[in-house]
Amino acid sequence: MICIKKITDNDFNLKNMPLDNPRVRYGARGIVLNSDGKIAILCKKNKNEYKLIGGGIEEYEEPNNAFLREVLEESGCIVKIDKCIGTIEEIKSQDNFKQISYVFISHVIEDTGRTHYTQKEKDEGAELLWVDLDDAINLIKNCESKLVASKYESVYHTKFIVRRDYEILKYYQSVIF
Repeated sequence: MICIKKITDNDFNLKNMPLDNPRVRYGARGIVLNSDGKIAILCKKNKNEYKLIGGGIEEYEEPNNAFLREVLEESGCIVKIDKCIGTIEEIKSQDNFKQISYVFISHVIEDTGRTHYTQKEKDEGAELLWVDLDDAINLIKNCESKLVASKYESVYHTKFIVRRDYEILKYYQSVIF
C-alpha cells in the first residue's frame, strides 16, 4: 500500500528527535463526497481548525469499519467506500508519538442529519461544512498559521492534523485530475 507522505517535525522547521519505543495509534480518515461533489470538512471554530472526517481505530476494529463509524459520527452520513488510496504517517518526535492513518475515498448514500460529536469536539466548536475541493484545500492550508490550542490538544499536535489533511487533499487532487 502506498504511503502518501510521512509528516515529521522537519515539516514545521523543528528538530526531529529520535523515537524511543513511541506510542503508536492507527487512524482511518479521508474524503467524503456528497451528491454535489462537495467534500465534508469538520470545522473546529474554537481552534480555527479545518480537517477531514476521521479518527482513531478502536481495538479489534478494521480500518474500513472505523472510517464508516467516524463518518457517521462526525457527518451524520452513511457512506459507501470507493477505495483506500493509501496511508499517511505523522511522526511527532517531540511527543514520542507516531500515527498511521488509512485514507479512504467515499460517497454519501444517506444523510441521517444527526451528528454524534464527542464532548471534545463540542467544546472545540465542531461544525460540519460541505465545500468544493479547492475550498477544502485552501481552508485547511490557511488555518495552519492561525491555530489555537484547546484544553485537549496543543497547537503542535493540531498542526500535524492540518498538514496531514492538506497532504491527503493534494494527493487526491493529483490522482483525480
